[in-house]
Amino acid sequence: MHDLYRTQRAMRAMRRAAMQRGVIAILDVGTSKIACLILQFAGADRPGADDGIGSMAGQGAFRIIGASTTRSRGMRFGEIDAMRETERAIRTAVQAAQKIAQTRVDHVIATISGGSPRSYGLAGEIDLGGRHVRDGDIAAVMAACDMPEIGEGREVLHAQPVNFALDHRTGLSDPQGQFGNTLACDMHLLTVNGTALSNLLHCIKRCDLEVAGLASSAYLSGISSLVEDEQELGAACIDMGGGATGVSVFMKRHMIYADSVRLGGDHVTSDISKGLKIPLDRAERLKTLHGGVIATSIDDREMIALGGDSGDWERDRRKVSRAELIGIMRPRVEEILDEVRARLDAAGFDHLPSKQIVLTGGASQIPGLDSLALRILGPQVRIGRPLRVAGLPEKAAGGAFASAVGLCLFAAHPQDEWWDFEIPADRYPVRSLRRAVKWFKENW
Repeated sequence: MHDLYRTQRAMRAMRRAAMQRGVIAILDVGTSKIACLILQFAGADRPGADDGIGSMAGQGAFRIIGASTTRSRGMRFGEIDAMRETERAIRTAVQAAQKIAQTRVDHVIATISGGSPRSYGLAGEIDLGGRHVRDGDIAAVMAACDMPEIGEGREVLHAQPVNFALDHRTGLSDPQGQFGNTLACDMHLLTVNGTALSNLLHCIKRCDLEVAGLASSAYLSGISSLVEDEQELGAACIDMGGGATGVSVFMKRHMIYADSVRLGGDHVTSDISKGLKIPLDRAERLKTLHGGVIATSIDDREMIALGGDSGDWERDRRKVSRAELIGIMRPRVEEILDEVRARLDAAGFDHLPSKQIVLTGGASQIPGLDSLALRILGPQVRIGRPLRVAGLPEKAAGGAFASAVGLCLFAAHPQDEWWDFEIPADRYPVRSLRRAVKWFKENW
């Protein structure tokens, strides 16, 4: 935990330094696209701006001055499958964004959508002896949380305090300065596959960039697509990407659960390609222009030309009804939603005061998805779009850019985490995170 603590603090320090210089880049590396946005901050961080506990601590004003997207290559299920192809795609996106912004960036904050994320709930408690809570007590109660067995090859990505209790009072967001005898803390720990994380870090380094932060795409989509009331009362964000579907649950403005389904919009495209025996690019076009999941009475009469340039006159003039296209797409979308429902059941989502579910991501734009989701996920479902950010191009304002916009918000005002506090060396937990940080020594 000591090594993880130092490395994460180093990344936070790099983020602050980049913000003081005025420019930092965010990099959303997904299965279907790679997006790079360059942020310009209005002035340096104020002294003490990061004091406090909460997602809005230390927020700064920023504007997007450069934006670029390119087709993702070498990615599968949100993880790197071909290092060189992914490196070229990242370089293309970053260089195009730098050209638009007319500036160079050396630090990026990246997101990871794969890695099979797993959530853990931790609890810690310390004795105060009737005095008031100091900043060191916040650090000590987090260090008192017992580390679970996360498994071999798993690495910690987020370690966020989600609740504080002082004696009989719970639900405190910032107990500093209050008097009490016992201080308790509930912390949410998110781990990912270490190999997937190491590959992403190494790929970014090969592009001559320094990593100033890492975050889960499921978490980022939630903070950009859920409104304040939904984050407060309890809601789930379903980020339907190309190769994976992220699931995150928020309560009291904190993420309390995250998971992913290794299915996404690219699998729907693949089903269309195999079912109609057409290339993948033409299948993607059919899905975008004519796809859907709810058939109507006129869909049998609406014929769609498949086209082609194979030289076979009969084959290139084939047509298919929209009802047949929907019949290919719907089973796969139902499978994705069924898997999401299973993840929400495992998280105890039905016990939250509000059961709002927000669908976002590129695959959420399939016509009729909200109606189908009502039958599988529950009655309170809506299609979400990310918050508007100053300077964000209109073409990047849709659900496909939810994680990219969330990464902008995370860069400006990240949620306080375990490594944001000064942890005394003698307070590291006995069952520490040392087993989970070998990759930092090898790859940092």
